[in-house]
This record gives sequence, structure tokens and C-alpha cells, in this order.
Amino acid sequence: MKTLNDYMGMPYHMEIVEDKEEGGFVVSYPDLPGCITCGETIENAVANAMDAKKAWLKAALEDGIEINEPDNLETYSGQFKLRIPRSLHRSLAEHSKKEGVSMNQYCVYLLSKNDAAYSK
Repeated sequence: MKTLNDYMGMPYHMEIVEDKEEGGFVVSYPDLPGCITCGETIENAVANAMDAKKAWLKAALEDGIEINEPDNLETYSGQFKLRIPRSLHRSLAEHSKKEGVSMNQYCVYLLSKNDAAYSK
């Protein structure tokens, strides 16, 4: 069984969002549901986040709540195979040629652009 120090040493992903309505910054840990805090400056918000993470983990350990380990990028290869219609293949090939980049680079650009829009 892992200890508080074990979990505190794990690289949990921290999300920092500017609070444009109230001012300051909101910080959360996606892998630790409900672990959220804020601060007037980024530095203050990050310091508060470390305290919030410790309190959240301590309470979860005491209450026997399952604690998710951080999402690990090493489990993703960065590759996947995709079957697409021939007409789309042709269109992507033509657009990438027009832009002067490989079709792979063009598709990464399109996926990144769409993912960024979806994340908002």
C-alpha cells in the first residue's frame, strides 16, 4: 500500500486556469476528482495547490478512497492507424501539397487545431 509521501512524489498533472470573472487563478488536478483551489497569483495558486493535493490525498487515504495514479504519457506511442475514404485521402494530400508540408504534418496540424478548439 502506498503512503502519502509516495503519492505526493508522483507527477500529477496540474491545470491552471485564469479566473477572468473573479480574478486570480484556479488550479485543479484532473486525476484527483474534486481537488481544486485558487490563488491571487500563479505562484500563490500553485503553492495552494500543493497544500490542497496533500490534504486531498491524506483524506482519501484515511477514508479508504481509491486514489488514481497520474496519467502516464509513456503508455501512448504517438501512433495510430486510421482508415479514411479515398476522397478524403485525396483532399488531405492535395491540401498538404498546397501548404508545402507532408500529409502527416498537415493531419497533425488539423487534429491539434480541432483538439484545442474542443478543449475550450
